[in-house]
Amino acid sequence: MNFFNETIWFIPCYTLIGGLIGLLWSPGIIRKTGSRPAGYINILMTSMAFIHSVIALYQIWGKPAQELRFTWLKVASLNVSFDVQISSISVGALALITGLNVLCQLYAVGYLEMDWGWARFYALMGFFEAGMCGLVLCNSLFFSYVYLEILTLGTYLLVGFWFAQPLVISGARDAFWTKRVGDILLLMGVIAIYPFSNTWNYNYLAFWANNSPIDATFSTLLCLALIAGPIAKCAQIPLQLWLDEAMEGPLPASILRNAIVVPVGAYVLIQLQPVLEMSSVVSQIVVIIGAVTAVLASLIAIAQVDIKRVLSYIVSAYMGLVFIAIGTNHEKTALLLIAVYAVAMALLYMSIGTVIISNITQDLTQLGGLWKRRPLAGISFLVGTFGLVGFPPLGGFWILPRLGDDLLSSQPWLFAVLLLVNALTVFSLLRTFALVFLGEVKPMTVRSPEVLWAMILPMMVLMGVTLHLPLVLAQFKLINLELNLGIFYTVSTLIGAGLAILIYGKKSTEQTITIIPEVIRNLFANDLYIQDIYKITIVALVNFTAKLTYWFDRYIVDGAVNLVGFSTIFGGQALKYSTSGQSQLYIFSILLGLIFIAIIFTLTQ
Repeated sequence: MNFFNETIWFIPCYTLIGGLIGLLWSPGIIRKTGSRPAGYINILMTSMAFIHSVIALYQIWGKPAQELRFTWLKVASLNVSFDVQISSISVGALALITGLNVLCQLYAVGYLEMDWGWARFYALMGFFEAGMCGLVLCNSLFFSYVYLEILTLGTYLLVGFWFAQPLVISGARDAFWTKRVGDILLLMGVIAIYPFSNTWNYNYLAFWANNSPIDATFSTLLCLALIAGPIAKCAQIPLQLWLDEAMEGPLPASILRNAIVVPVGAYVLIQLQPVLEMSSVVSQIVVIIGAVTAVLASLIAIAQVDIKRVLSYIVSAYMGLVFIAIGTNHEKTALLLIAVYAVAMALLYMSIGTVIISNITQDLTQLGGLWKRRPLAGISFLVGTFGLVGFPPLGGFWILPRLGDDLLSSQPWLFAVLLLVNALTVFSLLRTFALVFLGEVKPMTVRSPEVLWAMILPMMVLMGVTLHLPLVLAQFKLINLELNLGIFYTVSTLIGAGLAILIYGKKSTEQTITIIPEVIRNLFANDLYIQDIYKITIVALVNFTAKLTYWFDRYIVDGAVNLVGFSTIFGGQALKYSTSGQSQLYIFSILLGLIFIAIIFTLTQ
């Protein structure tokens, strides 16, 4: 059994090997069998990774963390090592990642049944999963940045999977470039911290941060650079636009990205928590960004008519809660929030995916009356909804109050934000449920056949996990099954649910709340016009700078070079007429030149 414990470092390689094998079917090297074996091989390799993770977790649970170090580069005083930390947290994250990957890949068997790109899709999923597994095992800031770049590339490739569609191309491009903003700032922080700490190891960075006097201004600027990457990865304001654009990719990839990939940015932030404590200003900024994103994203979600966009903004809102937990030094609560969120959000996406594929639309205005036709999807959506928020006895009810234990007395406004976001999340999700499953049957939902077993099975498994997650967490002594502040969250959940039922629970209802002025509805429906603001500010500035640079290069730089060439040509053309072949004319020209030089010399004296 020690074999599983000693080879934990190999877990990311399972799916990477599966993805590489699957590539044999992508360009058509193997043709006779079709591309399906590529998917089956990847599912098998991911299952092996999951089994390995679970056995290893059972063996090392509660034991001290171990660290493996491999020297990657050693030049002069620069020593870059690949550090691997094996702990209950990292291996538990591996089990969560690989388990959800198995279910997502099985779900994709049904969702992409008729798609021609199986081999490429599963190869990318394997690549994606390897990056996530490597990130949670990594104990080096430098290699965490490398893995985040791998995930950025994986996001770009998976969002652009159906590359023949113009919206897919623009969505992949926008997602890539928006995340690049945070990545570049993070890279600046990674480079800037090394000369002072002489290490990228998280444990040594924590020791350095606690024992080294650092200038307050420098520490603030450094920490601001370090949080930029996670802000972009977790789709926090003002870098939240990419997540909604990324919805153009296949839904199984969206499940994986929103349930697992987005939270790993927060995981890096948790690892950096000791460094962030050097600047109280940055800690407050993290809290403010999380609070603002949580409230605004929840309100924006209510105004959307696209199911995927609703869920994408709920993702941003929930990550805002995780940021609040990190900024207020509740790292363990942040990790538990991520675990509860990942399972519930994956269930929500799987539930709504079965509706999208059978009704060929994700527009809420075209859906309705599906409860009798699709009860399994409806029940799964409700379980995912209440598993995400503070509703007893599901997971969120036991985790969210841990965040408010000391906030109620120290920062009551922040506790009020948590309750408000909880109520808005419930309202938004139950609004979606009512518009999809209740009300009148629409032309697009008259016929809504049940989906394949490959989509139903993982959805049912996730529903069971969501229902039993509190017991699992209690078994590992991660939560105490007691009320604490849970009553406040229960009341806020009931308020949000009651308003949603009151407004949208009717048989015939509009998808908008007409009592709210149209200007406000349009404001939230258009994402606060942030994209338009970017176009008239940042994008316009970049375009102007690009045009100015082009003009300077074209007419000043190239003009100076071209002037030399034209002068040479013109001089040569003029001199060719002075070549007559008469020596006396040449002598006369030389004398004139000498006389001219003598006159100039005399005048200057």
